[in-house]
Amino acid sequence: MHLGNGYGSQPGAWRMPGVDPENYTSFDARVKQAQAAERGKFQFIFLPDGPGAMLTDIETESPSFNLDVMLTLAAVARETKRIGLVATGSTTFNEPYNLAKQFKALDIMSHGRAGWNAVTSSGNDVAANYGRVIPSSEERYGRAHEVIQLIQALWGSWGKDAWVHDQESGQFARKDQIVPINLQGKYVASRGPLYIPPSEQGQPIIFHAGGSPNAHEMAGRFANAVIGAAFTIEDARAQRNAFREAAKRYGRDPDEIKYIPGLMTTIAKDRRAALDRRIQLAGDLIPQRVGYLQQMLGIPLDSTRMDEPLSKAQLAAARPSPYDPRAAHALKIAREGWSLRDILAHGVIDYHPVIVGPGVEAADHMQAWFEAGAADGFWISADVNTDGIDVFVDEVVPILQERGLFHQEYESKTLRGHLGAPDQYGIDPRV
Repeated sequence: MHLGNGYGSQPGAWRMPGVDPENYTSFDARVKQAQAAERGKFQFIFLPDGPGAMLTDIETESPSFNLDVMLTLAAVARETKRIGLVATGSTTFNEPYNLAKQFKALDIMSHGRAGWNAVTSSGNDVAANYGRVIPSSEERYGRAHEVIQLIQALWGSWGKDAWVHDQESGQFARKDQIVPINLQGKYVASRGPLYIPPSEQGQPIIFHAGGSPNAHEMAGRFANAVIGAAFTIEDARAQRNAFREAAKRYGRDPDEIKYIPGLMTTIAKDRRAALDRRIQLAGDLIPQRVGYLQQMLGIPLDSTRMDEPLSKAQLAAARPSPYDPRAAHALKIAREGWSLRDILAHGVIDYHPVIVGPGVEAADHMQAWFEAGAADGFWISADVNTDGIDVFVDEVVPILQERGLFHQEYESKTLRGHLGAPDQYGIDPRV
């Protein structure tokens, strides 16, 4: 489950009734949200990170990331028992030794529940914070492949049976099982060893987020789960198959890699109530989005007529943009007769599919994608975290459980167990 920031996935979440406006700096709020997800038996929470993220409209919108993903998950680890803890860490602007230490310490602290979303950074706005320009794609992914291997080698540099801690004999550890790795690549290097023993799952799980050929190769080689973005079953199935084929090319079982696309939710008793909630959340932003919808549909739209449906002439002239995978869905919603304001409130230009309505609609969407081979699971981005996570747990999870699509209880104590990932300690010898 995605817990983007202290408020929710919608920009106006921080102003909603019942939301503490100081949640942006509250670790207690994040703990409470994670506990809600754990009550729903979610396998993991996922915290994205953006080292360069500062909104241009900071005057009216909250930043979309946590203060620090590792500190946040450390706080969550102490107050949860089973839910996995996944955070993003850039391979471009971090030293491998530091990442290896941080994620394995989290893995120890959480008793084997840590996952690392290994991604390359992009954009010179991010690079500028490190006094650099963004490297080429070849350099970023070349470095990423080395960083992941080096980190996994560091994770395995303390042998599985090295920690003796025998008070009677006085032996704390077997020195010969804690060894340097002495790896030198084109981009990164480390002598090692790391000074942290194995966790209950051995070492953290590797995640990846992206959909490019470079992402397919990196995830196919290293990842056990992919955080995806797709707007149709066909696109999601194609992406899932691409990752599975990449895993096969590296000698792995394709079932070892799980494709997990995003789903944004506004759950309410009916469509009208959910739309009204999203309109309240969006505030003055909805009219500003008309221009974008105009491009998607290929027709002029009048932002002074927000509460009127599109005319028959407009609908007849509309042509979904072939360059935007959301456009066909936007036209479908428009043809149902909703007003221009309501069309936009359906989330037709959001960055994941959006469910606006009762919980059964979310369950139906998830079941359709799952049974079509388009997803192995979903990461859920609630509109407002303060109440949206609990509503999903109460309204959607029971339906999925009744349909036999989601477990009733945790079957494992570790993230590796939750995902059905094979045992691994150190570098995977197959790749």
